[in-house]
Parts: sequence; structure tokens; C-alpha cells
Amino acid sequence: MTRTAPRPIRRVCIVGASGKLGQYMIQHALDRGWQVVGVCREESVGKLDAFADRIEIVPGRTNDREVVRRAVAGCDGVLTVLVPWGVDHYASGTAQAVLDFAEPDARLVFSCGWHITRDGQDHYSPLFLAGVWLFGKLARLVRVVDLDDQVEAANRVFASDRRWTVVRGSDLEEGDSEGLPVWSEHVGDPVLASNLTRRVDFALFMVHALEDEALVHQVPAIVSCRSASARAA
Repeated sequence: MTRTAPRPIRRVCIVGASGKLGQYMIQHALDRGWQVVGVCREESVGKLDAFADRIEIVPGRTNDREVVRRAVAGCDGVLTVLVPWGVDHYASGTAQAVLDFAEPDARLVFSCGWHITRDGQDHYSPLFLAGVWLFGKLARLVRVVDLDDQVEAANRVFASDRRWTVVRGSDLEEGDSEGLPVWSEHVGDPVLASNLTRRVDFALFMVHALEDEALVHQVPAIVSCRSASARAA
């Protein structure tokens, strides 16, 4: 879908709001003066107590289509944490609901890991690939996480003509903000070699992407702007 001008961001839905990344995105959005709607599982609503009087909370599973439909109504942007919980297509169901129900010209930004690739041009170390394979096998065996479903979720986004961005995060750490991360189109770029970003800055990049038209239909892999690899670039 195309527009002659981007839709101004005034109201944002954060799907997966109760996690650490989601809470950082809430704060960044509020700092910009935006209205915020947060979606999280009913058992996690208490994690949002610090924001309860400043945001609207829609409790429910993020792959519940009716929950997502209600939450994204009237929102100019949707920030979605693609978490591959369980083995019941949680991530792909979440992504599909957002794609189906977000406002026609809304800006959509999704989060995932570096293992997601759009065009096959990313270059991963053997250690990274082995780690992803082993984690994926063990996590699926105990029915905790399904990385293949996160890949499916991303592929559905890539196939969409919506105004989307898929942000791929490096390893994450806690700490004060170091500023907006730098990014590359492909993993393997030397700028990404440090493979570390503050979680608060991953959230900052997600929120920033809502207003950055250069990131529409991009799959940026990010790293801290203060990392050794970024400073050396």
C-alpha cells in the first residue's frame, strides 16, 4: 500500500507490552506524547502497573484475533514483539492478526532475532548457526519455543504490501541508553560484529522506525552505536 504522505503517529498499539522490551517501548512512546494501547496476556497485566493510569490495556493472548482487532483499531502505528512461545503458531498467529486488522495505512514494526533472513544474503558464523539449531531443537522438544514459527511469522510480513519494518536485534543487555543503534541490511556486515545492544535501545529503534520512512520494507539488523564495531565503521 502507498500513500502520498506518511500517516502522523499519535496513537500506537504495542503487542506484547508486558515484557522488558514492551515496557521500554511504552516509555519511549509516552515520551513522544503518543497515546498507547498495550496488549498482553491476562496473567501479565500486573507488570504494567507503573503505566496503568497512562495507557489503555487490552488483556489477552497476542495471537487472539479478536483481542488484536480491538487493540489496533484507530492506531497509527503498531509495534509487535514476535515471541515464538509454545508450539501453537503463536508468533505467526500474532503477525497475521496484526496484518489483517491494523488500519489500512498504519505503520507496522515487528521485532525478532538476527536468525531471520529475508533474502538469504545474511552471513552467519558456524557457531551462531549451531547455537540457533541446538536451541531451536531443544526448545521445541520441550514445547516451550518454536523458532520455525517465528520464521513463518516474518515470512508472512515480508509477503505483505503493508508499510512494515522487521527489526532484528543482536544479543541484548540491560543498562542506560547508549543512543539510537546503527543498522545494516545484512548480518555479516562488519559494523555488526560486536553483536550487542542495550534492550532500551532496541526499543528506541522500534519506536523510531514508526516515523522513519527510509525503513519501510527494510529488515534492519541493529547493534549499539557505541559498540566497538560501530565505532570502527
